[in-house]
Amino acid sequence: MAWYDEAVFYHIYPLGMTGAPKQNDYGTPVERLNELLPWITHIKNLGCNAIYIGPLFESVGHGYETTDYKKLDSRLGTNETLKNFVSECHRENIRVIFDGVFNHTGRDFFAFRDLKENRENSRYKDWYCNVNFWGNNSYNDGFSYENWRGHDLLVKLNQRNPEVIGYICDVIRFWVEEFDVDGIRLDAADVLDFDFMKELRRVANEIKPEFWLMGEVIHGDYIRWANADMLHSVTNYHLHKALYSGYNDHNFFEIAHTVKRLYEMGGNRLEGLKLYNFTDNHDVERIASKLNAKDSEGKPAGFIPVHILLYTLPGIPSVYYGSEFGIEGKKGHGAETDEPLRPELVYEKWKERAKSDSYVQSLSVLGNIHKQRKELSYGEYRELFLTTRQYAFARTYQDSAVIIMVNNDDNACTIQVPANGEYTGAFSGKKISASGSLLAEIGGNSGEIWIPTDK
Repeated sequence: MAWYDEAVFYHIYPLGMTGAPKQNDYGTPVERLNELLPWITHIKNLGCNAIYIGPLFESVGHGYETTDYKKLDSRLGTNETLKNFVSECHRENIRVIFDGVFNHTGRDFFAFRDLKENRENSRYKDWYCNVNFWGNNSYNDGFSYENWRGHDLLVKLNQRNPEVIGYICDVIRFWVEEFDVDGIRLDAADVLDFDFMKELRRVANEIKPEFWLMGEVIHGDYIRWANADMLHSVTNYHLHKALYSGYNDHNFFEIAHTVKRLYEMGGNRLEGLKLYNFTDNHDVERIASKLNAKDSEGKPAGFIPVHILLYTLPGIPSVYYGSEFGIEGKKGHGAETDEPLRPELVYEKWKERAKSDSYVQSLSVLGNIHKQRKELSYGEYRELFLTTRQYAFARTYQDSAVIIMVNNDDNACTIQVPANGEYTGAFSGKKISASGSLLAEIGGNSGEIWIPTDK
């Protein structure tokens, strides 16, 4: 058992949340990261005990074109600003993981600047992939190179070069020594070299107890990345898609089938594959925008049941900043595609709403239940009831079972599942006695978590 096995994450894109300029002039640092300090109490009240924040380090634009891995982005402050932020989180028993952008660098990174200046004579020419001095690129450098997804701004590192491997490992050691970070989310892990990731895991095992490595992987057999030799976890895009499309299509079979397939991927053992679950993030549209059906107030009808599933299905739940308020966000066009997904949130404008917002209150219930009940972190998963519009399952740990029921029909329904003992509804507070079966009415577009009465 490690801290991340019981984690509930809050995901922050700091350049967006603090309203930083879109372009970095590398000028005098502005300590915008301090604007996030008041949010720590809110994050803790949500029941979150971990923060994934990034990208953080010096870059020219959106943060993924790194200029300096050892310097906080000037738009956010100085290294002391970041040290203080992590320290304040740790003071509240909140772990912190950084974004590790190790697949590529920006063009202002020292090795690439040397390559531009010295060309064939650069000692860093082998730090990058497929450098061709007979070619050219969109910046008219007079040479070409491999980039990330067609973006010449993002120059692909040669992860098989021992100097590159050593440099990145030193960066990770620096982050631990300088900032006391608790783990790293590896950007674009689905295109990272496997041997490179094995070396990162070896370093992670050395530098800090329970140092967590989580990778961004979109498609594929997740166990190829998340295993004892490489990463502890990866992003669960399979479940992300199933949650909103299964709800929109009134098809809980899609969600249940996805869970079963992922469970089998891990060898039908909970510890076999523990994934990072989410409904939205800085790259995909907000869940409030993706859920089609609206309630009488114009809010997404499925918001609460989808989040009940997020917090109770196998995996590590994560909330993207602002989505606890049900804010919307759809992708834009052209170069500003992702900007609507990464808005500025000023704490003073949201702190009062946080006290009474129904979504915040519901997610706080979910977050705190997840922390309190070991079943939701370590419990085996068992499907109990499934139709296109109703879904029930149990999470069982040490002979104690938490039972989850959700309903995506507009009308109330009755769900009956095998169970024994006394249970209390986490949301309703209703008490039910089960002798062989638990029978409960679940409201339309709603759900309940039945907690066994501890004796």
